[in-house]
Amino acid sequence: MAGHARRDEMYQGHLDREGRRVSYGQLLAAAGTRFTAEITEEKLAERVAACERHIDRLAQAIAGARLDALIVVGDDQREQYLEDNQPAFLVYCGATIENAPMELPGNAPEYWKRARSQYHEPDGRREYPVAAGLALHVAESLVARDFDISYAKTLTRPRGEGHAFGFVHRRLLGGGTALPIVPFVVNTYYPPNQPRPARCYQLGQALRQAIETFSGKQRVGVIASGGLSHFTVDEELDRGVLEACTSGNGKALSAIPPAKLNSGSSEIRNWIVAAGAAEGLRTKWQEYVPLYRTPAGTGCGMAFATWG
Repeated sequence: MAGHARRDEMYQGHLDREGRRVSYGQLLAAAGTRFTAEITEEKLAERVAACERHIDRLAQAIAGARLDALIVVGDDQREQYLEDNQPAFLVYCGATIENAPMELPGNAPEYWKRARSQYHEPDGRREYPVAAGLALHVAESLVARDFDISYAKTLTRPRGEGHAFGFVHRRLLGGGTALPIVPFVVNTYYPPNQPRPARCYQLGQALRQAIETFSGKQRVGVIASGGLSHFTVDEELDRGVLEACTSGNGKALSAIPPAKLNSGSSEIRNWIVAAGAAEGLRTKWQEYVPLYRTPAGTGCGMAFATWG
């Protein structure tokens, strides 16, 4: 966590809880001593351990669901899609998707190296299976429901799949190759074509309909890959999102001000899509860990949940 804290201190793109650009110094001054007790070594270790337990539980839930395919809703952070073509929504329909090792300089900090194993293959490139038939059906079904969906069968850049999808493969699926996924990319981060929260919820609803009309009796799961608020932790926002997920309150999720959904907090859009797909299902399990790492209140709101 110390490496992430130093990065936060140097980061030039901080936003406050209303989505306004601020410096780390401004966040620190506004926080005062509010977060001092949140960043002790004991508290940090306790919360990191809790996150690890929750990740393990989520991985066990995926394994126990006996799925035939898993639709992964995640964002791409300039890993494959740049300003030459930045889709708002994209379904990847190739037969496989590649995960590639992350090239790091020799002086890379240790937390970069630890992160690499969570997202990227350690030794060489690897192809993971894609449920291509389901992916194509999802794309066609969403277009029929008036969503303008981008489509891809290959990755054009050598970096491989983005970390939102690599984390699912490497950490939640344990590097196994048996379960095909459908990579569903949402442009959460980059203006001007970030989808509105209401559109994300509507997309989730339409995604559910697409799954239900797919031929056969396959068991298909949907997972949102990403955190809640970061890099400025906003517990009020996070707990409101989770409460709306629990109660099935699509109106509340749709009404979140877009200004609050920028920088890392933009990944809440992935959760909104998943909540739309899970509409009518009961939340079986939910955990929240506000993982602060600096006295300025920066860090990441970590959340874990299953519906069924």
